[in-house]
Amino acid sequence: MESGAYGASLAGGSFDFVSFIKQPQTVVRLLSWLSAIVVFATITGEGYVNPPNTVVAKCMYNANDSACSYAVGIGILAFLACVIFLMLDAYLPQMSNAKDRKNVVIADLAFSGAWTFLWFVCFCLLANQWSKTGQAAYIPADAARAVIAFSFFSIASWAVLTYFSLQRYRQGVSDLASSYTDPAQDHTTPYPPQGYQQSPFSQSQMPGGTEYTPPSY
Repeated sequence: MESGAYGASLAGGSFDFVSFIKQPQTVVRLLSWLSAIVVFATITGEGYVNPPNTVVAKCMYNANDSACSYAVGIGILAFLACVIFLMLDAYLPQMSNAKDRKNVVIADLAFSGAWTFLWFVCFCLLANQWSKTGQAAYIPADAARAVIAFSFFSIASWAVLTYFSLQRYRQGVSDLASSYTDPAQDHTTPYPPQGYQQSPFSQSQMPGGTEYTPPSY
């Protein structure tokens, strides 16, 4: 098993962009990023319509502006989070401190879990308001259904990201515990004998063969 910490190899290796893009977590995060763009961009561009005899534009979901605002807010924050965590995923193998890696993985786990729940709330809210919306020519039905569909898709993608983060957290703990070897317990490296070596000269003999006689006082 390759040694590493929290789903990344040991620090010091070069960054491989192709391998990074092919990672399942990177692919799912990019899909979550695209879904967030579809949600908030569609609502921002087509989600507010003008009913007949009105001047102020209203949300296309049963004229409930709170539903549109909630979806836009969740989508923008998800978009920004995906960008930040993509950069952190790329930088993670360069982190030599295991504690810093752990903090990044925990932040990813907490945010992904929270956004899985918030996307679920968003899907339920939009679907409920759309069921109460009357069919009218001025309402872009295709756009409304697309936002609901991508909200549902975001639930699945962020749930997968939560699973990947949990796996990285568990893998990091087990890898560090199994790969670390206490030098004091490592008996594979030979050590020189530590026995006592006698001096080449006797206590009373001087170099050259002469004996040393202490002076008398």
